[in-house]
Amino acid sequence: MSNISEALAQLETECVRLTSQIEAVRNAISALNGSGSKGATGPRKLSTEARARIAAAQAARWAKVKGQKVVPITVARKRKLSASALAKIRAGQKKRWAAWRRKQKAA
Repeated sequence: MSNISEALAQLETECVRLTSQIEAVRNAISALNGSGSKGATGPRKLSTEARARIAAAQAARWAKVKGQKVVPITVARKRKLSASALAKIRAGQKKRWAAWRRKQKAA
């Protein structure tokens, strides 16, 4: 009878040990899959301009390797606001800040 009790106790401890090992393996798998991470999900989104720059750079590298003429990578120039548009934006922002300050002072 004591042999059966000892065997049963050994099986219980073996069951606990195996359960903890299985849990550790599951945690490792989920960490490798990234399902447990709290970071950003999915691939990063690039703008069309960024992808165009990357494609142009790669085309320039290939042209250099093939001995062809290397076309320079042109970056689109930023648009510039007119002086009147900039003045309107500044005036509006001053107006919003003044309203915010009045609200804070009243509170």
